[in-house]
Amino acid sequence: MNAHPTDLVVGIDGSATALAAARWAAAIAAQRRRGLRLVHAVEELLVPYPHAEPDHQDLQALVGERGQRLLEEAADAAKAIAPEVRPELIQRPEHPADALLAESATAGMVVLGSPSARPLGRVLLGSVSLALAAHAECPVALARPHVAEDEPPTEGPVVVGVDGTPTSEDAIATAFEEASWRGAPLTAVHCWREGVLSSVFAEGRWALDRAAVEKHEHEVLAQRLAGWQEKFPDVVVSRVVLPGSPAERLLELADRARLLVVGSRGRSGLAGLALGSTSQTVMSYALCPVLVVRGRKLSERP
Repeated sequence: MNAHPTDLVVGIDGSATALAAARWAAAIAAQRRRGLRLVHAVEELLVPYPHAEPDHQDLQALVGERGQRLLEEAADAAKAIAPEVRPELIQRPEHPADALLAESATAGMVVLGSPSARPLGRVLLGSVSLALAAHAECPVALARPHVAEDEPPTEGPVVVGVDGTPTSEDAIATAFEEASWRGAPLTAVHCWREGVLSSVFAEGRWALDRAAVEKHEHEVLAQRLAGWQEKFPDVVVSRVVLPGSPAERLLELADRARLLVVGSRGRSGLAGLALGSTSQTVMSYALCPVLVVRGRKLSERP
């Protein structure tokens, strides 16, 4: 395997969403001149009975043949979008989450297929998506179609959540790069908890100066963005400061975005806790691809 730290890795499981992810990743690989690795992983099957038909060796051979067929189908889907891309086809005898976590150590991005939102508006996240988003060593993208469209949206801004902590620094850096590559404007969103502040001030019988609070939050956002606009002068940036839930505000903007970028805390051994509520919520509900950034790797620009 000729792994390169800017390769795109796509998890292939035979689903239509995985094929869509392969197409989405192939377009990025072609534009950025990156390698593309298509990975199919299945744990070695255990045969519980000594006289099971087919026997263990035959069964493993069938599993391997099926995996190769799925990878070749994904490669064909990728080449239909970007004929110049030559995907590397990889089979790993591991749980998919373990295999893709290992691949993330030598990748620039891991891409997973994700269905569009259900009628009730929520995508049910699987264990692989949660594990990868929380623990991968590179950004993880959920390539999702917009509502009922076959492919992810190609218009609209890149939206990034900025929470005022070091956690969001990697997300900001990645969002600027993604916006620059795509020739898209960038919307940087920072929220402050109006309800919490109002309650605390009310209990202390203090007056909440909303104008002062908003001025301070604008300053926080400006500080977090400082330097990045100079590094990426081609990116037009809109700064949005709003009271309320970060997840709700990001989801409102994601309806018209081509990509939503959020950070991952990556501290806990439990995937859900490591992600945080905002990341989990946007992964479940956003109507555009979501890129979760944890311990980002700088891409090599030509």
